[in-house]
Amino acid sequence: MIYQSLSAADIAIAACLILINGALSLGLKLGLERQLIWASVRTVVQLLAIGYILGWVFEFAYWYVVLPLMCLMTLIAGVSAAGRGKRTYAGRRLDSVVSVWGSSWLVAAIGLLLVIQIRPWYEPQYAIPILGMILGNTLTGVSLGIERMMQELSSGRSTVETILALGGSRWEAAQMAARQAVRAGMTPTLNQMSVVGIVSLPGMMTGQVLAGQSPVEAVRYQIVIMFLIAASSALGTVCAVLLTYRRLFSADHRFMMHKLTNRV
Repeated sequence: MIYQSLSAADIAIAACLILINGALSLGLKLGLERQLIWASVRTVVQLLAIGYILGWVFEFAYWYVVLPLMCLMTLIAGVSAAGRGKRTYAGRRLDSVVSVWGSSWLVAAIGLLLVIQIRPWYEPQYAIPILGMILGNTLTGVSLGIERMMQELSSGRSTVETILALGGSRWEAAQMAARQAVRAGMTPTLNQMSVVGIVSLPGMMTGQVLAGQSPVEAVRYQIVIMFLIAASSALGTVCAVLLTYRRLFSADHRFMMHKLTNRV
């Protein structure tokens, strides 16, 4: 199989497809034109930048080069997870970073050291792409989980305060909201797993096949990645929801609704 490289002209043709989004935005008066332009520019710049950075990292594959890049990726993912939604609370950014970092690095370590058995563990060809895929899905789960937790507690404030007034504990008052939040955070990954290989061919599998790898071998890697993503997303979402719960309920079982604020 011959690998087909893409020229700048090929990329430009593909970029023109974003005009479809622009036309829909104009036709439906969505007001998304500037966001589409900005998102498109960021996509090109960020991917080109990471391409050159990874080229340099692959050339100097030392732990003190790979580890800082992995830390930076994780920090950006955690901060990004905290930047979504209309409402927030003091400490949300820290909760997001802790949830994303702890779950993604634990699961990535299991995948790299026990499943794929990479030696050394910081081999950038494996460590960076695998962690990146795990982070991308984990931050979505964490973001959705926190957002849904705040929404459920806000809309069900009367029920929460009634349970507390009747002598219920803070967990008894928050457990229904927590369950809904965890379910919301895990739903995207479960939906993805339900249709993978039938409706969609994931990026890693597609990349390996295009690069000439055996489809069966590519499928094996993709199965491993999907399970790693599912585990990290679940752990991260649960951690984020529990941290949010601790932020919004005091030790003496009071619901601190005043901590929830609208974004400026």
